[in-house]
Amino acid sequence: MNKEQNFISAVVFLSASDTRNIEFFQKLYDSLDKHFLQFELIAVADGNVRDTAKGIREWAGGISKPLTIINMSLRQPHEQCMNAGLDCAIGDYIYEFDMADMPYDPEMIWKAYELAQEGNDIVTVCPDHERWSSRLFYKLFNSNSHAAYQLRTDAFRLTSRRALNRVHSISDNLPYRKAAYAACGMKIAELEFSGKCHAKVHDRFGLASDSLVLYTDFGYKFSLGFTALMFLVTFAELIYTLIVWINGQPIEGWTTTMFVITFGLTGLFAILAIMLKYMTLLLRIVFRKQNYLIESIEKL
Repeated sequence: MNKEQNFISAVVFLSASDTRNIEFFQKLYDSLDKHFLQFELIAVADGNVRDTAKGIREWAGGISKPLTIINMSLRQPHEQCMNAGLDCAIGDYIYEFDMADMPYDPEMIWKAYELAQEGNDIVTVCPDHERWSSRLFYKLFNSNSHAAYQLRTDAFRLTSRRALNRVHSISDNLPYRKAAYAACGMKIAELEFSGKCHAKVHDRFGLASDSLVLYTDFGYKFSLGFTALMFLVTFAELIYTLIVWINGQPIEGWTTTMFVITFGLTGLFAILAIMLKYMTLLLRIVFRKQNYLIESIEKL
């Protein structure tokens, strides 16, 4: 069987379990070695869990292809860890595995490449089942996003070098790769398998809030909607006050006053919190030159 000539990179975020890492890498290696002449493996080890890559180092002694282990200096957001791996990748096509877990048939790895050869710069492989929280987030994200493609839960994705160069030409910092890919203007295709993804990203809430602020109009629409609601409540209270005064039945307005004040302050604090989130992200993106911190890089 003739193997593909394109150089392939596979970036994998390691789990805390050595056994699962080795099992995943063995399946990945067998699948890539079966179809590709040249490829490299890149493992990203979370800086919060020491010796995460211990088993991978021993396993790498029995393979003929290069393996790079990136040891993060401390625990950092998942996206920054994966960006460190992508910056080290030199392949024409890059597989991105956000978790060392394979709930799908290994042949899906090759099918993603075949789909990429049909003119798709980005191919996402998605499960047909997802958690209710993920469905809620993606529904909220997609309804407020202007991207040409809808986001959903995925197990891994295949990205061409051209697509990676495009998103980096738009922004040097990629707080949420999936949203950046959907908005870059390149053609995206999907593959679906029966099952669901089991592994969880440790910073899901922070990633969700950052992506909603950066890649959607959710913050602006929420602020505008809450402002309109506060205006309607204030207007209704004004009408109520006029009716009471016209009828000549003035009453103590402590309850009403406290209700308006409490509701108004709640809205004010909500809007200020959103503004503070925007400012924090702008400061982080504009003034922070180093997107991630690496302790060491091992070439095996």
